Amino acid sequence: MSVSFIALGTVFAAMPPASAATSIYSETFTSGLGTFTTSGSVTNSAGAARLAASLLSDPSMTSAPVSLTGYGNVTVSYIRTASGLDLGESFTVGYSVGGGPFTTLETARTATGAATFTLPASVNGRDLRLRFSLDASSILETLTVDNVLVQGDNVGPSPTGSPTASPGGSLPPVSDVTRPGPYAVTIDQTAGPGNDGWLVYPTNAGQNGVDHPVFIWGPGAGSDPAAYEDMLRQWASHGFVVYSEVSSSSGDYMVEALDWLEDENVRSGSPLYQDLDLTEVAFGGHSRGSIGTFDVANDPRLKTTVHVAGGSFDGNGPSNLRNPALYIGGDADFATSNVERDYTNTRVPVWFNILDDTDHIMATRNAQHIITAWLRWHLADEEFRRTENFLRSDCTFCNLGEVTYKNW
Repeated sequence: MSVSFIALGTVFAAMPPASAATSIYSETFTSGLGTFTTSGSVTNSAGAARLAASLLSDPSMTSAPVSLTGYGNVTVSYIRTASGLDLGESFTVGYSVGGGPFTTLETARTATGAATFTLPASVNGRDLRLRFSLDASSILETLTVDNVLVQGDNVGPSPTGSPTASPGGSLPPVSDVTRPGPYAVTIDQTAGPGNDGWLVYPTNAGQNGVDHPVFIWGPGAGSDPAAYEDMLRQWASHGFVVYSEVSSSSGDYMVEALDWLEDENVRSGSPLYQDLDLTEVAFGGHSRGSIGTFDVANDPRLKTTVHVAGGSFDGNGPSNLRNPALYIGGDADFATSNVERDYTNTRVPVWFNILDDTDHIMATRNAQHIITAWLRWHLADEEFRRTENFLRSDCTFCNLGEVTYKNW
């Protein structure tokens, strides 16, 4: 087969979107790469972006978030030219919503000219990122991109009136993630599939139509949820429903706990009846809890995973990751070398902080506010946290230790 082509959505070569649509975002690359961040060899060439392949790394470029608040019937168009790609090589164009994983719009070996895609209604009112990438091996194999345009129909504000609203409801905004959130907290210490876990949740769950994201937490070896009570309370006070029980390295208990929470969401006698947002779920843990998280990180229900002072023993833990991951280590933690190896082996978007003056035991407590912000970004769609809290040199948490990140 000489040409491979996959497209999701509707494609119209050399056909611009309807003129009645509003231009939400455009980039012609006349003054550099605009809002796009890059990896590998990406340059501005003759007023276009040019991705050049190499044996060492695959080039890509990713746009800053584009707010779709107030817009529907969104289309993405661009001009692209692939040159010199051999059989088995390809370029890919994808989009991400709310900081989530990328969905493929187009992947092909040969293509020239304009393409337009109509995005699904699920993107309306949210934040959109675009990514162009090239999988090839020679510097003579290139992808040129120009005239990127996002358009849509002006349909007014999102149903919640908030640009960070997530499907089914958004969490109340906060000004400081280092302080408790707006919710009073209830703890049930006999919850879960075996009645031996902790369920920590907003006392008035569901108030004002809010559906609450889910965070399942694995304690370190030799400890239990009680050792993390202040942190579990902190996360629940911000609107997350948190479940925790004694961990194992297999991670199966996390999957079983999520299954149980799905049942609780439809059980009429449950305190969480129809109050969970099961499209916004994270697994995470400390030490052995992190290892268990790696084990089940390919669960399709997850949006993100959190790994604190718990690198995998063989460096293969990241192979299960399918979504953005948060890594936390400590400069005085014996496990940090394993986390560093995992970081090297990670292929999904990842943010890693080696905290100053932090040992293995203190890692979670010293990172609890980082985790709060991460969850509010990835589960509550507070997209502003992407740069403000994480992905810039002067980010909120960048002065707490050695920070590195990749694949965004």
